[in-house]
Amino acid sequence: MSGATGIVLSGGGARGAYEAGVVRGIMEVLQPAQPPFQILCGTSVGALNATYLAAHAHLPDMNAAGLVEQWHALDVKRHLRLDMRGLLGWKRDWTSKDGALPRLVGRSLLDATALEDVVRNRVPWDQLHVNVSAGRVRSLIVSALHIASGKTMHFAELAPGASFVNSRDPRRVLHVGPIDSDHVLASAAIPLLFPARRVGQDYFCDGGVRFNTPIAPAIRSGAERLVVISLLSKEAPIVDSTPEAERLAAYNSPIFLIGKVLNALLLDPLRYDLQVLDRFNRMLAALESVLPLDELASVQHVLSESRGLPYRKIDTLVFRPTRDVGQMARERANRLQGSRFSSWLLARTATLGALWESDLLSFILFDADFADDLIELGRADALARAAEIAKFFA
Repeated sequence: MSGATGIVLSGGGARGAYEAGVVRGIMEVLQPAQPPFQILCGTSVGALNATYLAAHAHLPDMNAAGLVEQWHALDVKRHLRLDMRGLLGWKRDWTSKDGALPRLVGRSLLDATALEDVVRNRVPWDQLHVNVSAGRVRSLIVSALHIASGKTMHFAELAPGASFVNSRDPRRVLHVGPIDSDHVLASAAIPLLFPARRVGQDYFCDGGVRFNTPIAPAIRSGAERLVVISLLSKEAPIVDSTPEAERLAAYNSPIFLIGKVLNALLLDPLRYDLQVLDRFNRMLAALESVLPLDELASVQHVLSESRGLPYRKIDTLVFRPTRDVGQMARERANRLQGSRFSSWLLARTATLGALWESDLLSFILFDADFADDLIELGRADALARAAEIAKFFA
């Protein structure tokens, strides 16, 4: 099982359609005779995309077209529906089948029913387990936040003979076993937007709160190469040229603040993770160039004792949107009709007169038109790097 290629899919709500577009573009470039990814790691909406691909690993292109179709099927009237009972914290019939602890807890802005339908009924779960047991998928890892302890739980379904070298960081916990819809829904339960979910006897929410881009689990599963898809298009400027009156109006808007918090929690950490990975690659290259093999082995032994496994060079191919996704969301928001919440959100955005509130909008705009735009952007970004993709996989 050496030489495995992994794909790392981060979270970002409705922005996840971009990941589907990139995967579709990669498959168009490669025209693979066998699935190009053996290790799949995802958090939040990335967990859903990763699970769908793993469930179709018996197909050479992992049914990338089918993943795109799932995003095409979004309906803003169903997937962007305000949940007043959840927002007010009213008690609902959320009991589990065994009558034990409630299935869902906490206040939530959006109705999660449509998301549940997609996760439970559009992923062929039995085929997923067959693909893993047959070794077509070496590992599928879905990350979620264990609310009570504040630790990140890595739910891992591993093929026979595959291993996951768990981190010695006490904030990371590994659970090996079959992955089902509850794990994915828990990973995608963005705080305030969707309720926290019970898995077993514990409650979990969006894994991106503390661990949005699961690069480390992919490496600890044995990946030698990584395709990483970020959903953050660009850095916000340090010097803000927006007029002071508009800035003050935005700072008083809870929508603006929620959007910025989600941006910071779910999108920003990737940049740091990639910097760390590049730093380790360069450090290892330097050590290999100056140390004899026996001394290099001693260094690796010390490193292994501290982190559980030695360092190795990891080739990466990173994709990120070449357009401002927040800008794209605001442009598409004018098409929202038939939803009171959608109309209200659009009105709040227009009132501020700038792109201040597009961060939140880009997370929750579960609309087919917006998804189409992101899919086409992801596909175009991949096709524009066709030569690089072909070289990477060669």
